[in-house]
Amino acid sequence: MSFDIPGTTLFDAAQARKGYALNKMCFSFNDAANRKAFAADEEGYCTKYALNPQQREAIRERNVLKLIAAGGNVYYLAKFAGIFGLDVQDIGAQQTGMSKDAFKAMLVEQGKQ
Repeated sequence: MSFDIPGTTLFDAAQARKGYALNKMCFSFNDAANRKAFAADEEGYCTKYALNPQQREAIRERNVLKLIAAGGNVYYLAKFAGIFGLDVQDIGAQQTGMSKDAFKAMLVEQGKQ
């Protein structure tokens, strides 16, 4: 079965295979020593996990939408974003093209419905 939701990258089996190395790397950030190792040598850390060029570019750009397109799962990407002091609301704002404040206001408004 295939779903087509314009503007949305579905995390399905194909995306999971595509993003395995990226998600494995992001999962490693649960350990503070790994976050420190990444911060000290990002390129070397990406090499350790065999990230492909698309994934490496998205990592360098800190671009969540490109990371998702490269097979990233938002739950693992939150570990990556946390290294830079970003939270899930920052990620949501990036995904929607909104400021964080506008995104938070939208969430509050939707919560009232």
